[in-house]
Amino acid sequence: MRTYLIEDLTPGDLAKITGKFKENGWSGSLEGIYYLPVPEHLLTDEQREHAEECGPHIFALEAMADEDTGVLKLELLVRARGKLRCSCVCYATAAQREHIVDFLDTFIRELDIAV
Repeated sequence: MRTYLIEDLTPGDLAKITGKFKENGWSGSLEGIYYLPVPEHLLTDEQREHAEECGPHIFALEAMADEDTGVLKLELLVRARGKLRCSCVCYATAAQREHIVDFLDTFIRELDIAV
């Protein structure tokens, strides 16, 4: 699996980040899993065609912590919330990948967290 990993977060910083994720409604059904939306304009043609049946399309992010450190692990796979397996589920395009990495970096920076 291709991933973008942010390590060495303090437990407080990780709690701040995940709190904002929850506020934005990005919580998954499992503790520590969050679903970050893919903007519609960045969907591939196939993802757009499948949006009604398979969507919304998202990036999955896992927040992990122990008593000393926190980690964010962002999958660079565009998933479909409506369907587990479909041809529209695929690794992110260059534009999608650039968007989500920049989005996450900016999101963290706006919370005044140094990474």
